[in-house]
This record gives sequence, structure tokens and C-alpha cells, in this order.
Amino acid sequence: MPTRLYNHTSRRLTPTDLAAWRGIPVTILSDVTSGRVVVDPRIRPLRPFQLGKRLAGQAVTAWCERSDFGPMLHAIDIAGEGDVVTVDAGGCLQTAYVGEILCGLARRKKIAGLVINGAVRDIDTIASWDDFPVYALGNTARGPLSKERGTVNGAIVFGGVAAKPGDIVLGDNDGLAVIPLDEANALLAVAEERVRMEELWIAELVTGRTLVDVFSVPEAI
Repeated sequence: MPTRLYNHTSRRLTPTDLAAWRGIPVTILSDVTSGRVVVDPRIRPLRPFQLGKRLAGQAVTAWCERSDFGPMLHAIDIAGEGDVVTVDAGGCLQTAYVGEILCGLARRKKIAGLVINGAVRDIDTIASWDDFPVYALGNTARGPLSKERGTVNGAIVFGGVAAKPGDIVLGDNDGLAVIPLDEANALLAVAEERVRMEELWIAELVTGRTLVDVFSVPEAI
């Protein structure tokens, strides 16, 4: 059965919006959503981010049947500058779904990054790039076996979190999150307020106030 490619259009974030999201740590986003937008913590960046750097972009989604990378090819082809190719491969680590050639093309297209619940290969080369973050569940030398089954730009479940085309993918060294686009404005405001609150807590602790006082902890007996 050929790969199913869904037509999808969604609201595009402005560069200002994306810059604001890059200022939000994933830990903060986890706290203000009780962790519901944070994906499986085993999906990790191949290369650690420099201090203060983050991945932020809108998802182009794909679902790959086991050992089939056809949807990955289509997703990279249609993704544009600033997008994040977001691929559910069902956690399969038996074959890789992407490597140096495909990631190299995505990098040249200025795609913001690629995240996959599955395996990648050619990790030495990919991890040497400081301008193209890749998150993966694992790696293997084995290549894919087919290129014709799956979906592109449909709704998926990525690392335990629902993801749709256009949703915001935010990643740093602490983890990876998928923010529903229709909640983005409200969650950004809440997250920015939490950032300010944490800065205030730190400033108060520097003055000598106790943790029990700053965090209004009930007295111990």
C-alpha cells in the first residue's frame, strides 16, 4: 500500500513566536502542563545543545510502518525552512529510518531539526553538525527494508504524546515536548510567567531566605 500523504495547512508561527518559544526550558513547560506534553525521555539528542540553545519549530508528521522509511522521504521533501520532521516509527530499533544522506538534505533545506521514535544511523556525522539537531530513541547500522508504507502529515502519537502537523516541537538537553498549536498562545504566556517566578525564587534565596519560607512549605514536626 503506497504511503498516504495528507494535505494539511495550519497557522504558521512568526519568527518572533519561535524566538519566544526558544526561551522556554522544557522543564518549565513540563511543570506548567503537569508533564502531559513531554515525550518519552529515552528519545534523546544525538548532540548536546550548547547552554541556552533549543530546538523549536512546527511539526511535519510521519508514521512509518516497521522497517519502512517511505514516509520519512516524503516528510523531508515537503518540510520547509524552520519545520521539525517528527516521525513515529513505533519505537523500532531494528532498522534505521534516516542517516547522513537524508539528514544532510534536511540540513541544506534549513529544516530546524528531526525527531524520531525509532533508530537512526551515521550518528558520528550527524552529531558533528551543530546547526541541525536530531533526537532519536536509538541507533543501528541496519538500513530500512522498504519505502512504501505509512502516512505523512496525519495525526500521530509521538513518544506517548499526541502530535499533529503544525504543532510546536520544543527540545533541549532535558527533553522534548510537543505543544498543541491551538494551546500555544496560552501555554507560552503561562510558561513565561513561570520563568519570571523562578528567577524571583532564585533572587530571594540569594538574600538568605530559606527554602521553607520561599516555597511556603508547612513546618516540619
